[in-house]
Amino acid sequence: MNASDTIVTPATTPTLEINTSRQFLSWLAEHRLSIAFTTYQIGKVYFVGLKPDNTLSVFERSFNRCMGLCATANGLYMSSLFQIWRFENVFETGQQSNGFDRLYVPQVGYTTGDLDIHDMAVDSNGRLIFVNTLFGCLATLSETHSFKPFWQPFFLSKLAAEDRCHLNGLAMKDGQPAYVTAVSQTDIADGWREHRMHGGVVIDVARNEIVCSGLSMPHSPRWHQGKLWVLNSGTGDFGYVDLNTGRFESICFCPGYMRGLSFHGDFALVGLSKPRENKTFSGLSLDDHLKSKQVEARCGIQVIDLRTGDIVHWLRMEGIVNELYDVVPLPEARRPMALGFKTDEIRRMLSIET
Repeated sequence: MNASDTIVTPATTPTLEINTSRQFLSWLAEHRLSIAFTTYQIGKVYFVGLKPDNTLSVFERSFNRCMGLCATANGLYMSSLFQIWRFENVFETGQQSNGFDRLYVPQVGYTTGDLDIHDMAVDSNGRLIFVNTLFGCLATLSETHSFKPFWQPFFLSKLAAEDRCHLNGLAMKDGQPAYVTAVSQTDIADGWREHRMHGGVVIDVARNEIVCSGLSMPHSPRWHQGKLWVLNSGTGDFGYVDLNTGRFESICFCPGYMRGLSFHGDFALVGLSKPRENKTFSGLSLDDHLKSKQVEARCGIQVIDLRTGDIVHWLRMEGIVNELYDVVPLPEARRPMALGFKTDEIRRMLSIET
């Protein structure tokens, strides 16, 4: 597929158009990889892979306000407006149907209420951990309640459904929650909005102390190859935190509002969004950086070579999708699909555990 090639949804209004860089599909094939990502803007989870003829495969399902994604050995966790869904791939190794080699079925749904759940991860004991942004804490699933909190930043005086600091990102290390990001250290309802420019922090979970400050709306901290990577979303800089100095070191600029970060070997996958025309996303340094580089904000996925900081491949979305939240790679999956609840396919999906 050339950069000018597109995938367009059927002739309805509005439409979705997807473009890729020239070698993006070859990169997926070479690394035996497909990608899943969410957009809460229109409530979709997308699966991107390769058709049997090596052209782009795009499969989507609808879930209201889907955001956080977390890959497991054979499935996914995904947060939505008031539930967390656990998907399992029901295909056996080598099994295919209509060219698809993964079928993710929503097997279990946990009703949490509208907690504004952002990042999620599974710890070394198989326990799901999620960032409960509404209450500003890390939490786990509860069999009897909306959630079970187990950690909150030292600057929050109480658990309250007030989104005081906009805790949003979670980095795991050695199977345990290690670092989180917050837009501010405010301890008052919705106080983070007044500190979007320079109030962002990275917090060490075990020590409950700040290891990096002065960031602008940071998101998606991740530990990979011995470094703590972070999206400094308000400036458009992707980089890492030097834990010796507490400084953020940028390795490249990405043309959009970044959310969603994952890795495959020496490559980072970064989700990009077009900033909303509202107070939350206006007036950030990202605007000036885009103007200085004479480029408009984009929506899609950037593939970045960690060794050079080069954006080596990309996928771009135009039309009805302007914002992404999370992105995860699906190793060894060539063409994944999933079931949802808006058609009757899930009613006819029967499988036997052997």
